[in-house]
Amino acid sequence: MDQPAYLTAHLGGILLFRTRLRRLGLTAVALVTAAAALPPSAAADSRDRDDRHPSGHGLSAVIRYTEHGIPHIVAKDYANLGFGTGWAQAADQVCVLADGFVTVRGERSRHFGPDAAPDGSLSSAAKNLSSDLYFRGVRDAGTVEKLLATPAPQGPGRQVKELMRGWAAGYNAWLKQNRITDPACRNADWVTPVTTLDVARRGFAVSVLGGQGRGVEGITAAQPPGAQTTAAAVSAAGTASGTVPGSASLGAAPDPAATAQAARELFAAESADMGSNAVAFSGATTANGRGLLLGNPHYPWQGGRRFWQSQQTIPGELNVSGASLLGTAVVNIGFNDHVAWSHTVATGVTLNLHQLTLDPADPTAYLVDGRPERMTRRTVTVQVRNGAPVTRTQWWTRYGPVVTSLGASLPLPWSATTAYALHDPNAVNLRGSDTALAFGKSRSTADMERALRRTQGLPWVNTIAADAKGHTLFTQSQVLPRITDELAQRCSTSLGRVTYPASGVAVLDGSRGDCALGSDRDALQPGIFGPSKMPTLKDAPYAENSNDSAWLANADRPLTGYERVFGTVGTPRSLRTRGGIEDVEAMADRGRLKVGDLQRQQFANRVPAGDLAAADAAKACPAVLPADTEACAVIGAWDRTANTGSRGALLFDRFWRKFTAQPLADQWKVPFSAADPVRTPHTLNTSSPGFAKALTDAVAELRAAGIALDAPLGEGQFVVRNGKRMPVHGGTEALGVWNKIEAVWNPAGGGYPEVAHGSSHIQAVGWDGGRCPVARTLLTYSQSSNPNSPYYSDQTELFSDGRWVTARFCEKDILRSPRLRVVRVRS
Repeated sequence: MDQPAYLTAHLGGILLFRTRLRRLGLTAVALVTAAAALPPSAAADSRDRDDRHPSGHGLSAVIRYTEHGIPHIVAKDYANLGFGTGWAQAADQVCVLADGFVTVRGERSRHFGPDAAPDGSLSSAAKNLSSDLYFRGVRDAGTVEKLLATPAPQGPGRQVKELMRGWAAGYNAWLKQNRITDPACRNADWVTPVTTLDVARRGFAVSVLGGQGRGVEGITAAQPPGAQTTAAAVSAAGTASGTVPGSASLGAAPDPAATAQAARELFAAESADMGSNAVAFSGATTANGRGLLLGNPHYPWQGGRRFWQSQQTIPGELNVSGASLLGTAVVNIGFNDHVAWSHTVATGVTLNLHQLTLDPADPTAYLVDGRPERMTRRTVTVQVRNGAPVTRTQWWTRYGPVVTSLGASLPLPWSATTAYALHDPNAVNLRGSDTALAFGKSRSTADMERALRRTQGLPWVNTIAADAKGHTLFTQSQVLPRITDELAQRCSTSLGRVTYPASGVAVLDGSRGDCALGSDRDALQPGIFGPSKMPTLKDAPYAENSNDSAWLANADRPLTGYERVFGTVGTPRSLRTRGGIEDVEAMADRGRLKVGDLQRQQFANRVPAGDLAAADAAKACPAVLPADTEACAVIGAWDRTANTGSRGALLFDRFWRKFTAQPLADQWKVPFSAADPVRTPHTLNTSSPGFAKALTDAVAELRAAGIALDAPLGEGQFVVRNGKRMPVHGGTEALGVWNKIEAVWNPAGGGYPEVAHGSSHIQAVGWDGGRCPVARTLLTYSQSSNPNSPYYSDQTELFSDGRWVTARFCEKDILRSPRLRVVRVRS
């Protein structure tokens, strides 16, 4: 069987390694096709079949699998590269992918029932019915079709469209040619072929996660007030600002203070199910004058927001390695032979609200400059399992959909006089993959900055990057609503005057045409900030972010002057930010850094909260627990780390979570100072009302659960995969641990028996002057969700042990892999 010409060209080095290959037992045929060469997660029957699959059109790729099932995909063009990527993702994650496609088609209620909950990866919907009503509405409106038809650069480029087309064909080919072994969807009727449009719809869902995706329940539940809810009836019922959320049906105005607090909590990093750390070091700090990059995203360990590893190669065009969000045809975070980058979830608020003044004669019409405009009806019907179809009407305005809540704690009632419309600029942004693809082709951080200016596609993340010439980049280049502080000052309603300073959520007067968002000359779409307004730091000795605002990306070179919607300046930082800056500042000052230093930082597991508070807690403990010398001794002897062998870490963890539930001002004796933001606040306030109760309750809780106070962390924080228990190191957000792990407390299950989200695709990357980057990676939850796959937990075991994967980027390294398996896949 002949090799494709593009593979022959790219693998010219094969002849040089012929002897090595023979020792590996490979033959020419094995390099292109063999059932045994497929990753074991695929089914046994891999023989080439019908090439005439309607969505395939003869597409093909070569996939070389190395250790841990990591595929290195080679193809002659973008459609074929997408084909190989879709195939390989399906082999590892077919059930998770199929579940996501059911979501974006609006068919969850049909297959799983209306009241069950989605996995939360593609929206905030609490139930399948609300998820379906939203996504079916997107589908019926042709939203994604219009975005695909928009010419670049406002719409996605040709290469990205080809990648999506190929991805769909590859996924379909895998389904056609293989038997599903994952019990999560084996023999399920909801696993069906997909289209390019399905792939694009999934990308749209990811793009609006921070905007419309937050408001799904409020968008789909929004209905005009009933005939009895006239302005007089509302007045008679009482519209005091302190009315509880349950009175929303009477049109009660939201309480400003409560709404501001709810908005702050909704958009706070500590309450998010995604976060990240990343740091780039410049050549001024490294051993060889070249850059270094450590990326540590904190993403869910289950469901559709997992990462998946690969290398994508089009000879002479693209060669990039890293991680993709499932269902994505590009590498989202990664490296090539010149640059490395990661993302952190940014503080920019990707939505705003417009408060509508309604026509007194019609609550489905609103006034703009005194003229009424009728809302647009979207009637959506959802099929329901074992029930009649459900039909609901959604209401849309020039600003976006009418919304009656943003989460359960933030009601926005639709009264006879007022309604709220949600504006999300990412609802017309399908350019995220264009940005990622441009990053993969970049040769420097300057190229990456140019790519951001050209594509403007990132919805809710910062970018941190380093390159082989020693440059660094931090930029909060997001697609954000163009809310300037001046606009907010001039156009905020009474509600917006409290929500905007507190959370960055602007509530603008929708009745005034002069309160439109306007345009920046360098912006690709109206109503967003242009690239020149983005907080950016170039060539700093270090650039670091841990999900706080851009202000202290480098503590010696603070960024200021940006609008409030981007984030705050001069406000308290999280303990994770404070600890991270302390660590990376010390590393930069020490200098002579190498990739190994990044690896040590990742798994140092220092607990900043412990360094600040454990000694004071131990000192005050005897007064709180005079008869319990054991507990006080355990806290005093704790090594202040979250390593699996750390004794006392569990006790301090349970105490600290309870103690920090009280206001920040009650936790510390020395308050925050903007003049010393990394080291304040400090000195534990052991006389605060919550200290004694938190300590007493934590001790009682562990004893009631049968967990020894001095049990090693790994005995109480672990995961079980296929019956094997693996201890997990790292710690929760409040502790400030770089290696963030958010585990689910279950005392009956032994403590923390599962990880919800935390460290995911970790990469430590540098360059040594050769042609190959020096990279170490780790996918903490492993490559496959299929418990029958050998790649279901292998990297989880590495993570448990603090071990890494040596990345194989160059041909010589790929071909030397002792686990090399090669397959040609085609439609």
